[in-house]
Amino acid sequence: MKPHPDQHRAGLAYGFAAYGAWGLVPLFWPLLEPSSAVEILAHRMVWSLAAVATALLVLRRWSWVRPLLRDPRRLGLVTLAATVISVNWGLYIWSVNNGHVVETALGYFINPLVSIGLGVLVLRERLRPAQWTAVGVGAAAVAVLAVGYGKLPWIALTLAVTFAVYGLVKKYIGLDGLESLAAETAVQFLPALGFLLVLGVRGDSTFAAEGAGHAALLACCGLITALPLICFGAAAVRLPLTTVGLLQYLAPTFQFVLGLAVFHESMPPERWAGFGLVWLALALLTWDALRTAHRARTDLAAAAARAARAGADARGPEPLPEPDAARP
Repeated sequence: MKPHPDQHRAGLAYGFAAYGAWGLVPLFWPLLEPSSAVEILAHRMVWSLAAVATALLVLRRWSWVRPLLRDPRRLGLVTLAATVISVNWGLYIWSVNNGHVVETALGYFINPLVSIGLGVLVLRERLRPAQWTAVGVGAAAVAVLAVGYGKLPWIALTLAVTFAVYGLVKKYIGLDGLESLAAETAVQFLPALGFLLVLGVRGDSTFAAEGAGHAALLACCGLITALPLICFGAAAVRLPLTTVGLLQYLAPTFQFVLGLAVFHESMPPERWAGFGLVWLALALLTWDALRTAHRARTDLAAAAARAARAGADARGPEPLPEPDAARP
């Protein structure tokens, strides 16, 4: 069933808001200097829990807490997810504030290819020929970029792998986005708060030392984390999965443009070649996903038509109308 046009427009608006915010977030992290990446990360963990807890309180969505606390396996998975996303967040903040915005964009361009690889290795999924081709092109892109950077693009690969593992673990946790983030930041909260308290006792915290404006910006880390996720959740329930999949490329595209136009990072020819191969791999994946989705819709429509015909045949021909006794 096609979504109502108003629902579809609202979904697109939410999707653009979510991925646009994620794409423009490299403009935010430099505003938090002179805080270190680790201090920013700790504030992000603390204030994110405050933001998502407030959202859940307003929405009255607490029924998931008790079943989660009674399930040690899921609690372990939440802890693993929190650990992996902590590495991802911390490296991302450090990379942006140290002149590696383009490479962070590369990481999120590569991420779908890594997710496919995990699907094969962990979930034993079978790939279609176009997907195998895309993975091969992606591997060639990493080789070309390794030559261009003079080393493996470790920032991009670490971001891609950690986010792919994070997505895989969340698949097993089985919570919606907002609830999952609340559970993960609850795990992060005490270590992060302890670290910030130690920084304060040592006199190394910038939270109060740099003025009220700086403290407010650090507190905004929670909104910067939670609001795009809420918008993403609103988009996901209003849009087809294929549309959401296409929108995901907005964020690294914005990051890539920011890296070149705002942060003036260099792009020698060999890096352009590597990025070109990555974009080719993503184009193959997108084409294959759209083709598969179209084929699935066509098959579903044909099956529905066959079922309707079979039902009509089972009922037999329509009976002739009774003769009208009043008619001569």
